[in-house]
Amino acid sequence: MSTVTEPFVHPALFYANTDEYLAGCVPFVREGLERGEPVAVAVPSYNLELIEAGLGEDAARVRFLDMQQAGRNPGRIIPGVLRAFADSHPDAGRVRLIGEPIWSGRSETEYPACAQHEALINHAFTGRAVSILCPYDTGRLDERSLADAYVTHPVVIDGAGRHSDSPAYDPDGLVARYNQPLPAAPGGIRLAYDYDAGTLPTARHRSVAEAAQLGLAGERLDDFALIVAELTTNSVVHGGGRGTVRLWSEEGRLVCEVRDAGHLTDPLAGRRPAGRDQIGGRGLLTVNLLADLVRTHTGGYGTTIRVYLAL
Repeated sequence: MSTVTEPFVHPALFYANTDEYLAGCVPFVREGLERGEPVAVAVPSYNLELIEAGLGEDAARVRFLDMQQAGRNPGRIIPGVLRAFADSHPDAGRVRLIGEPIWSGRSETEYPACAQHEALINHAFTGRAVSILCPYDTGRLDERSLADAYVTHPVVIDGAGRHSDSPAYDPDGLVARYNQPLPAAPGGIRLAYDYDAGTLPTARHRSVAEAAQLGLAGERLDDFALIVAELTTNSVVHGGGRGTVRLWSEEGRLVCEVRDAGHLTDPLAGRRPAGRDQIGGRGLLTVNLLADLVRTHTGGYGTTIRVYLAL
């Protein structure tokens, strides 16, 4: 890797095969270990195995996370993976991570949240001594994903290990570009309920009952009850005092949408870990940590938050 000259380092690694992947990732990890830096690797399970094998005995000194599980919801990755690891080493001079949040199995519904996540990393770690390498599979990802990598990363590393500054770097522009109205529900709406402060309990009860009818059960039903409580409360407190909740099923997932007149002005809302003594401000963070996917659109009319949980 090149000499670090800025506090936060966030390159994209383009790789076309296993050899290029290992040539980019293993030296990055070993360099961190040699410098005494805490190192974590959060990539899909099949790539975890490659890196672990490539490191040999050095793998015992690395924290490994399956991104397909830990980062299923892109909105969870900054608080639950990257910041969680970096913040657990407050006395380290520098912390080093590999994060691969975009893989070929990501759906069209998930991708905009993935791209926005990659852009928001640059705000989440501004000024911090952290290096995050983000691999991109040029053989399996589409042209849009690769083009967006140039927009969300200031430096790109090609398969031969050459570093180049990205001429397209514009993370704020990408966040705005993907802040689009969410697509219409593909099938019938199972529940649509307008609520205010007086009808919050009814909105929550009806939502949880409908989720159970759609097949959500056990701990995941409990998670959903907390999610819908947080979202509807946010509407009453921050979204003009009222909102609308809608539920339906889509491709094997429960979808819950909450719409209100509030406006999200903080791009990192719900992506900052809560401080130990923090009072309030955990609603959207809780939603991101529990849901399988969160999509958001904020505009002139207000804000729509759409949450997905596997049935």
